[in-house]
Amino acid sequence: MIDTHTHIYLEEFDEDRAEVVRRAREAGVERVILPNVDLDTVAAMQATHDLYPGYCRMAMGLHPTSVDADYRERLDQTHRLLLAGDYCAVGEIGLDLYWDKSFVREQEEAFAVQTGWAVELDLPVIIHCRDAFAEMVALLQSGRVPSFRGVFHSFTGTADEVRTLRTLGDYYFGINGIVTFKNAHLEEMVREVGIDRLLLETDAPYLAPVPYRGKRNEPSYLPRMAQRIADILGTTFAEVESATTANAFRLFGEW
Repeated sequence: MIDTHTHIYLEEFDEDRAEVVRRAREAGVERVILPNVDLDTVAAMQATHDLYPGYCRMAMGLHPTSVDADYRERLDQTHRLLLAGDYCAVGEIGLDLYWDKSFVREQEEAFAVQTGWAVELDLPVIIHCRDAFAEMVALLQSGRVPSFRGVFHSFTGTADEVRTLRTLGDYYFGINGIVTFKNAHLEEMVREVGIDRLLLETDAPYLAPVPYRGKRNEPSYLPRMAQRIADILGTTFAEVESATTANAFRLFGEW
């Protein structure tokens, strides 16, 4: 399995990162992708990547919650880092109106600029969209954003929202521990996405699956998401493991 979205470089893992990676490998998580958050997380992400060569790939982007009045300068620095490094995606980028709606236009502009980089470099995009689905759809329809390939990470939308997005592009959908929550009701959405466009992710240290809900998440919990998806789709764990790994390689490239 591949954890296509994990932040094991954050300080929550500073005391036991080696053990976290060991447990992940023992659980069958053969590779992980580390999406960047902001300029302050780049050094830790790079250091974690260098500790586990061949195990980690990195993505570079400016997270929407890091977009404010000075975002253009941060974008310039992020772009320089992207061009100078070895990254498998642009991300995570997108729109987040959960915490603050003050900079929605700046977030939209930052997303448009960064998707442009992805197209220029032939890289996929890791999309963060929280409390901003209508705004994201409007932006994708506006003509301000180039046609790109990518994944809607931590997707918890409806089947109808999947169908809406499919009128705008051929996207993948990252499913994490939320799928195990009894009150999440993601079954119809998972079936609408289908096994050919599903990706497994943890978003560690956040969103741990049942029975670890509320605790620190880690990549070794990924099999719990895979089993829940298998149950929803009426297939086997092995089929979900195989298909989601193939999907990850198809979108991000093999390594």
